[in-house]
Amino acid sequence: MYKSLLRPLLFTSDPEKVHYATFKMVKNLHKLGFASIFRSIYKRTDKKLERNLFGLTFPNPVGLAAGFDKDAKLYKELANFGFGFIEIGTVTPKPQNGNPKKRLFRLKEDQAIINRMGFNNGGVVEAVARLKNNPKPGEKGHVLIGGNIGKNKVTPNEEAVNDYLICFEALFAYVDYFVVNVSSPNTPNLRALQDKEPLTKLLKVLKTANSKMPNPKPILLKIAPDLTNEQLLDIIDIVAETKIDGVIATNTTISREGLQSENKSEAGGLSGKPLTKRATEVIRFLSEKSNNAFPIIGVGGIHSAEDALEKIEAGASLVQLYTGFIYEGPSLIAKINKALLTA
Repeated sequence: MYKSLLRPLLFTSDPEKVHYATFKMVKNLHKLGFASIFRSIYKRTDKKLERNLFGLTFPNPVGLAAGFDKDAKLYKELANFGFGFIEIGTVTPKPQNGNPKKRLFRLKEDQAIINRMGFNNGGVVEAVARLKNNPKPGEKGHVLIGGNIGKNKVTPNEEAVNDYLICFEALFAYVDYFVVNVSSPNTPNLRALQDKEPLTKLLKVLKTANSKMPNPKPILLKIAPDLTNEQLLDIIDIVAETKIDGVIATNTTISREGLQSENKSEAGGLSGKPLTKRATEVIRFLSEKSNNAFPIIGVGGIHSAEDALEKIEAGASLVQLYTGFIYEGPSLIAKINKALLTA
């Protein structure tokens, strides 16, 4: 129904406007009592789907990647579509508008999206206010939340660690795990923080702050698919040195290889089908070269159950959707979980 009726209608309008209109539609449908219907159609509840990582129990291994629900406006409703966890953000200390519009582009022929949003969000204080409505872990209705954190555009890289600390401390009581985002291509010079020295420093500061908390939270690093093998080996070394809990592979790519759509030359990060192979390669490289030393969340070009199983076979413990969710609809979550139960 989604692919045959709803998606063609949604794809006739500007993608950013459609995104916010869809949020309103889903909110309103839940207010009208559709939550139980969505759960009955899409949600798979089975002990065999549970995954225990970082001291957390994930109801199933299929999550929503950061960037979709940046401001934690829809996490409860999205969980009713069957996601095992929701990653909000990227959140910055202060609100920011992001880059000028138009900044979100569909590449229909490539089943892809290019975005140059630029960490548009309402700021960490606004996100916290909404996350306070999430029941505590162990309570009925709790949605397992990841907090993806970044720096404001105007903050120089030399002071970036302060922005990450502000977000970490503000979100600490309201998220289940953290993701350090230094890999978005849409904030000037942000990816320079992936270099070994500044990244090691940033992660050590966050680990120190985490160790002072009564119950430390898992900290993961989200990396770009455009890193070389040498840089990926550096990531393995950094994870070992800083003792963070895992890696999310991968963010969007700046590559435009093999694209056919008219929007292929737009600046920004590319996600979707063209990223499928490279994201899997990065997962396999990290897993093999580290001897499975840390958990990996696989994301990038998952448009089918087979794509998800490939990521898991390559070494991912969990997977996340974004562009595949937009192109395939919520049935994709159920299909992946069904395939995992029969694999």
